[in-house]
Amino acid sequence: MTSPGFAELIRTFGKIGLLSFGGPAGQIALMHKVLVDEKNWLEDRQFLNALNFCMLLPGPEAMQLATYSGWLMRGVRGGLIAGLLFVLPGALVLLALSAAYVFLGEQKWLSGLFFGLSAAVLALVVEALIRVSKRALKSQFAYVIAFAAFVAIALLKIPFPAVVLLAGLAGLARYLLSPGSRLRPPEVTLARSPGSQHALTVLIWLGVWLLPLAVIIWVDPGNGFFKDAALFFSKAAVVTFGGAYAVLVYAGQQAVEVYGWLRAGEMVTGLGLAETTPGPLILVLVFIAFVGGSRTTGYDPLTGGMLGGLTALWFTFVPCFLWIFAGAPFVEAAGRVKWLSAALSAVTAAVVGVIANLALWFGLHVLFGEFDEWTFGPFHLPQIQLGQIDIWSAVIAIAAGVALIRFHLNLLWVIAAAAFAGTALRLSGLT
Repeated sequence: MTSPGFAELIRTFGKIGLLSFGGPAGQIALMHKVLVDEKNWLEDRQFLNALNFCMLLPGPEAMQLATYSGWLMRGVRGGLIAGLLFVLPGALVLLALSAAYVFLGEQKWLSGLFFGLSAAVLALVVEALIRVSKRALKSQFAYVIAFAAFVAIALLKIPFPAVVLLAGLAGLARYLLSPGSRLRPPEVTLARSPGSQHALTVLIWLGVWLLPLAVIIWVDPGNGFFKDAALFFSKAAVVTFGGAYAVLVYAGQQAVEVYGWLRAGEMVTGLGLAETTPGPLILVLVFIAFVGGSRTTGYDPLTGGMLGGLTALWFTFVPCFLWIFAGAPFVEAAGRVKWLSAALSAVTAAVVGVIANLALWFGLHVLFGEFDEWTFGPFHLPQIQLGQIDIWSAVIAIAAGVALIRFHLNLLWVIAAAAFAGTALRLSGLT
């Protein structure tokens, strides 16, 4: 095992950041290939322990794995280099794409491109639902939790953080009621002895996160947008266990229905753009903040959008650095802590229900556009008419789904084909 210099670390993680397409599974596989197999910078055991630790944390596990890997090799500076280079290439691309959407979205060819992307996103979410279900639903209890989570968030409109908390408590209760269960504190093994320097690092990153938050809340120059955005993305960074598809439910619920930063159909477009860029899928939050900032801050659209996107970047990813630098000296053997594993397994099962709700939400907006809701007691049910379905959206979504799920074609090729089809249909006047 070798230890890289900072120049080599920058070159390697810059390459990883530029090539990290395909969601967390592909990004984690790429990091394993480069860091373990090619560079021999980490042992396989170290990499897997780091991955297990990052899976316990809220936020994007692939970005946090990159940060932790950099920390293992070169300390806090190494972690900062690795984490930033994993995020920044995709963030810069998405800021540019968000600006193109805001300023050029009315162009017929570009609106057609977004039309095709939105239809493909529906297939992507369904494919993610199938993939996560196979991994997470291994018992009757898990199926019950997934179904209950779907009903809670889709039909009862219970907030996402509450669904995650209730699922974890259900998993813990099931473990405690089983014969021979014991509630022990987690056992930890020290990866590097923490001391005053570690405490100082944690305090610094708390300040980097919370001091700008306090300043924005106090002086917000953007008609309330920046205060709301800073608080919203900070909360998202704390409660969003289960990956980007889970956070999208929370983001959609707040950004569309509560704050009115963008329309539901634009959420689908944002996810399509995030899928085409390198880096973590959670970068879709940059698109949400750019669109919201361009419309509601009182600044000109470009300035408001850029400041909004940068606000999302800061308050989404700074907490990730805090989690890693605070917990990195402790490699938690979560697999040996049975009660913690039981709670996290239930949360993972609940995420399946959350993604099922996301598929339903996206499907309704992609195929039917705007629709009314019918309230029956505590239940909220969509009110749609089959005659209003967008046939071409359905055709593109089905074709993309078959390509991804049946034939396992490359994600970027599928997205490109859908975008081309949408553009051709819009220019021909068929949509």
